[in-house]
Amino acid sequence: MKSIPKVLTIAGSDSGAGAGIQADLKTFAALGVYGTSVITAITAQNTVKVTQIFELSTHLVAAQIDAVMQDIGAQALKTGMLANAAIIEVTAAKIRHYDLKNLVVDPVMVAKSGDLLLRKDAIQALRYRLIPLAKVVTPNLPEAEELTEMKLTRAKEIEEAARRIIAMGAQNVVIKGGHRKGPAIDLFFDGKKSRVLRSPRIRTRHTHGTGCTLATAIACGLAEGRALPDAVGRAIGFVQNAIRTAPGLGAGHGPLNHSS
Repeated sequence: MKSIPKVLTIAGSDSGAGAGIQADLKTFAALGVYGTSVITAITAQNTVKVTQIFELSTHLVAAQIDAVMQDIGAQALKTGMLANAAIIEVTAAKIRHYDLKNLVVDPVMVAKSGDLLLRKDAIQALRYRLIPLAKVVTPNLPEAEELTEMKLTRAKEIEEAARRIIAMGAQNVVIKGGHRKGPAIDLFFDGKKSRVLRSPRIRTRHTHGTGCTLATAIACGLAEGRALPDAVGRAIGFVQNAIRTAPGLGAGHGPLNHSS
């Protein structure tokens, strides 16, 4: 029997199940891989707001990674909400220890509701500890601005931001264009060549978890042995369909339909 691809997510728990670990596990199931999880923080949230955050200890985060890697393993992994510098440090150390490849870093900083999900003092750790280990980093425009300390309004500025993220040590970067007006335009940069990826914009407020889902879908593709451009293209298509068929739940930014 052919072995099923295995993918690990290291991220926060979303009680509304639109983003974080819950969205990742739904994506794993939809794309036919075996997903494992390491929870970094527990959030009390819904489609409107985040009401509480409880950050887990670094000891427990490390123990979860050890438990998964010493038994099941992973052909690819994705990081999402890491909450603080200490969790970023221990996560990076474990990735190096197990020599894990195909790391997709979704630099989660702020929830769709505007609530802060990464402490400001942790951005340096993200830049210099985790990003250098990444096969690909997938920031949205506000996250790319935080990482590069640039204001990104024009295409040339976004291209420069991509170069700066590569200079931090990442192999590739996808800067998502969902926050811009007009068509959804993502920039894919491999350190040498830029590619503009255009998708039709779907007019909806039900976009909670799009970033988590995209990064996780990319990791699924890498675990299957797909080349990164193919993995990114399939992931964008998966997210587009999940937005298009979103169930329309909640009074705020509702979740996607991962099983469409």
